[in-house]
Amino acid sequence: MRRRSAFASRLVRSVGAGETPQLENDLRRAILTGEQPPGTPIPIDEVAAFFGVSPIPVREALKTLLAEELVEHRPHIGYSVAKLTFHEFRELYDVRQALESAALRAATATARPGDDERLLAVREELARAVERGDEREYDVAARRFHLALIQPSGMHRLIRMYESAWNITQSARPMSRVPEQERAELHAEHERMVDAFLARDADTLVAESDRHYAHLGEAIARFADDPECFADPA
Repeated sequence: MRRRSAFASRLVRSVGAGETPQLENDLRRAILTGEQPPGTPIPIDEVAAFFGVSPIPVREALKTLLAEELVEHRPHIGYSVAKLTFHEFRELYDVRQALESAALRAATATARPGDDERLLAVREELARAVERGDEREYDVAARRFHLALIQPSGMHRLIRMYESAWNITQSARPMSRVPEQERAELHAEHERMVDAFLARDADTLVAESDRHYAHLGEAIARFADDPECFADPA
């Protein structure tokens, strides 16, 4: 029997047998978990067979993910998980930083006690991930943490753009390449951001966020030449 491709072998159905497959959501989730590295080919026929559907809805789902820049398509070759150049990747981090800075100022003006509680709960998730040395858990909790900081702003369009920028870089799993000690240092920066948020000190919060992104930029620059992570700029 023919061996299934790497992409198809890692797929998971979110609904049971007999229910309508959630193709778009399941394919998106497969990419955002980081289980499918950048550049991984996506064989339409195998994906269709896994979900028990024809290739047509698979192509439609992939077109949606193409618009979200999670996959790319090459004529006569097919679809694959999007693979950015390092310059493109870093540019998206700059986009995230700019959006986050704008939202943080608004968030400190509108946050309520319930927002503080949610942020503190996510901080505990991050702390546990650091203690365990679990980069995958850290990656998930870090995303939840940054969203908890900006969601009180109520800037829904901005938050969607922020999540989109984060999603496009997700398959590269940058935190898996950052040493454990450095993740602990990044978490210390998170702690200072929490203190500033709770104090409703917008200037300090934005300054800490900017320092945090500068640190992230230095961290990802160390693997800028990794061909498994980034596309050739040529």
